[in-house]
Amino acid sequence: MIEKFCLFLTKKIREKVPDIDDERAEAINYGLQIMVGEIPKTFIIFGLSYLLGVLELTILAFVLLMPYRGFSGGFHLHTHIGCILASTSMYSGIALLSKYVVFDEITKHIAIVIVWIFGMIMIKLYAPADTADVPILQKKVRRKKQILSYISFSIGLGAAIFIPSGIVSNTLIFGNLIQTLTITKLVYRLTNNKYGYEVYGNAS
Repeated sequence: MIEKFCLFLTKKIREKVPDIDDERAEAINYGLQIMVGEIPKTFIIFGLSYLLGVLELTILAFVLLMPYRGFSGGFHLHTHIGCILASTSMYSGIALLSKYVVFDEITKHIAIVIVWIFGMIMIKLYAPADTADVPILQKKVRRKKQILSYISFSIGLGAAIFIPSGIVSNTLIFGNLIQTLTITKLVYRLTNNKYGYEVYGNAS
């Protein structure tokens, strides 16, 4: 349904702008699918989180992870339904873990250190984790996104140390951990994804 709607929009755009070639039209269609697909996905994520009683925490997780996820990337499922299910599980799961898992101060700091070390290694190995559909090929762009991944990840976990609210600090800990997992080679294999640079190679 979404694919057909986006193809219709792409066709209308090409009618208005005849200079658009097939390659550019394909890029426009892909961008439209992402944009249109985000609307129902967002409503479903927040609707389910409301039923689970964690709407505010889900929104918090969504906002807090946005910078790190934007820079570090991560896998994408190949269908809109799969994407919706994965995103709902991720953000609502983070919210539920943050609400019901209780850390004392010592355990919290140990968890932060472990997650930080693990994350820094994974960022070094895999960030930015692109896909075959949206590859990041230029070395300058990849290096910039990797540096910003280090920074946003470290700021998030650093904030968790000083935030007095256990639920908010938990959201940062679990959220950064789960987002880091989405860029790893193991998760890419489990979800049948390939890194874009593996498919197309690196550009200068």
